[in-house]
Amino acid sequence: MSRRPTNAIDPAAVPDPILSDAPNPTDVRPIHARRAQAEVSFENQSLLTTLFGQFDANLVQVENRIGVFIHARGDKIMIEGPEDAVAHARDTLTTMYDRLAMGQELDAGAIEALISMTNEPTLDGIVSAEKGEPPIMIRTRRKTIVPRSATQTTYMRSLSRDDIIFALGPAGTGKTYLAVAQAVSQLISGSVQRLILSRPAVEAGEKLGFLPGDMKDKVDPYLRPLYDALNDCMPPEQVERRIASGEIEIAPIAFMRGRTLADAFVILDEAQNTTREQMKMFLTRFGQNSRMVVCGDPRQVDIPGGDRMSGLADAVDKLEGTEGFGTIRFTAADVVRHPIVGRIVEAYEG
Repeated sequence: MSRRPTNAIDPAAVPDPILSDAPNPTDVRPIHARRAQAEVSFENQSLLTTLFGQFDANLVQVENRIGVFIHARGDKIMIEGPEDAVAHARDTLTTMYDRLAMGQELDAGAIEALISMTNEPTLDGIVSAEKGEPPIMIRTRRKTIVPRSATQTTYMRSLSRDDIIFALGPAGTGKTYLAVAQAVSQLISGSVQRLILSRPAVEAGEKLGFLPGDMKDKVDPYLRPLYDALNDCMPPEQVERRIASGEIEIAPIAFMRGRTLADAFVILDEAQNTTREQMKMFLTRFGQNSRMVVCGDPRQVDIPGGDRMSGLADAVDKLEGTEGFGTIRFTAADVVRHPIVGRIVEAYEG
């Protein structure tokens, strides 16, 4: 791994506000914020093309999001702007470089997540783990997945430690995706023999009976997000082969009744749309050498009766704090889709 880049901040401060030229003598406004410069240099120049992006697109993204000016020359980057923004941009670029040095991918979504994460004091622990500990990551056949927020870091630790995990929070926070990635990783390594993915087939404004085809054709659209997550972690032909052999099973929650799910990684998605009876039935399927993840957004309940009938809220209330259970709560700040998704979630949550 390449050595971390060296950096320094040189504040170029304007200590006193400059008066405006407004005719009203009482209209006094500072027109210059405290300014600073930082120079960041990188040892491994072979990474710079990827770090900067095509036509410097990655640098432009950092500039636009943080509000600084970035000038690149050779193996050095000069950052200018408000002091806090310069420090933020410096930390973001340093983390982007470290990510590439560890052999990880860097795309617009990853950069957006790193920009958000650099506002958090635990950034170093998120990206490189504690000193002497291995980085936090999930390896699958198609990619290596690292956390994109502090809560995702806690979640990924829980996925490798706890028997049953409740993952609660809005869409786009990675609840289901990270659970599927961990399940695929354990299936590939042989830690479990089966991967079972389930969702309640709840009608959200549309009736199942109006969909064409047999029962499988009617139910599959409700399970499509699980197929998408699987195909992102494994080649599609392997997904199809393992489904055919029974190693991977994707089914509505009603199909779980009467079974004991041993040697399996079991994921229940959209769990807020289960009834209390369904949730109790599902949780009691837990078998030897198994792990179970229950994902849901308590604010998006589609079943009759709303929140008070949701099996997810009832189960968390009864089981949170019990030995072997982990509860992870995501917020709008953990949304890792397009930044506008986080703003939408915040607006709807008031």
